[in-house]
Formats: sequence, structure tokens, C-alpha cells
Amino acid sequence: MATLLFQGHASCRLITRTGKVIYIDPFAGEGYDLPADLVLITHEHHDHNDLSKVTQGPDCVVIRSADALAGGQYHSFDAAGIHIQAVPAGNRNHSPKECVGYILTLDGVTLYHAGDTSTMPHMSVLSPRKLDWVLLPVDGVYNMDPAEASTCARRIGGKHTIPIHTDPSYAYDRTQADRLNCPGKFLLEHGRSIEL
Repeated sequence: MATLLFQGHASCRLITRTGKVIYIDPFAGEGYDLPADLVLITHEHHDHNDLSKVTQGPDCVVIRSADALAGGQYHSFDAAGIHIQAVPAGNRNHSPKECVGYILTLDGVTLYHAGDTSTMPHMSVLSPRKLDWVLLPVDGVYNMDPAEASTCARRIGGKHTIPIHTDPSYAYDRTQADRLNCPGKFLLEHGRSIEL
């Protein structure tokens, strides 16, 4: 079974059943000790893109937002035994031309890391996919607030929704996270891991 370590802010580490290591938006927290097989960057802001924290394995693949949104098209990739689909992301602080979210399929589980975003039209068509895990930002400063994220979460209809990017200071704001109101809400503090 795959595991997810929520390192902090929007940074996550996934380890697949076969031991492949994936980092998403490396920046915050600990847990960068394992060499990466895959690194996903949702956009180029410094708090989502600190590759200096990651030791890249010999066959490591790095996918940046510019790769995922090349030519104005959202691309899909297969790397490290994982299927990755780029999807739209953005808001008044993050140009949709420079940001993406990612839907990962690994070990029979689907995980959607929304990146830095507010409501996007594509969220309305995700419900039939029956996503297992959805990670949505809720800081209310650079991204949507918990009320808007709650609406998005209900629209997406994931089995579990984890609030991320809870505070502009990069700390974990449990009160802000707990304001997310949707079925399947799952609070995961910085440095904690779960089985997917």
C-alpha cells in the first residue's frame, strides 16, 4: 500500500508499494532523505520548488509546470510506474498559464494535488472519477479560503479531502484546516504520514 507523508505547507512525499519515491512541491519540513524517482512541481514559486532539498535518483524524472502545460495543453506522463495527469490550477495570485495541479494514479489509488489554486471549471467534471484523495489549499490569502475549498471539495467528490497550504507563514493552522467542511475531511498535520 502506498504511503503519503505530508511534509508541510504543500510538500508531500509518496512511496509506492514497490518503493518508488515521489516528491510533490518540495520545500517544507523533513523527510527528504530518500532519493527521488519522480518530482512534481505545480508552479515555480519558491515555496513549491526547492529542488535543493531532494536527492535525485539515477533515473529521476522531474516534471515542472512548464512541462505539464507545454504548448498550452495539459499533458499526461507515465514515470516510476505512476500515471500523472496535469490539470488546471490558478487564481488572482497564480497565473493559470504557469500553474497546474496533478492527478496521480498509483497502486490502484487516485490522488489529486491541486497546487496553488482557487475554484477552477475543471473541478466540476472530476466527480465521476471517484478520486480517493484530494489535497486542497485553504489559506484564504494566496488561495481560496476554507468556505470556497469546501464548495470545491463537494464538487470534486473525493473520498477523502486533506486541507493543505493552511497558512501563508508555512506553519500548520489547525483551526483554518478544520474550517474545511465536506464529507471525508481528513486533517493531516505537518510531518504525519498515512497509508493511502
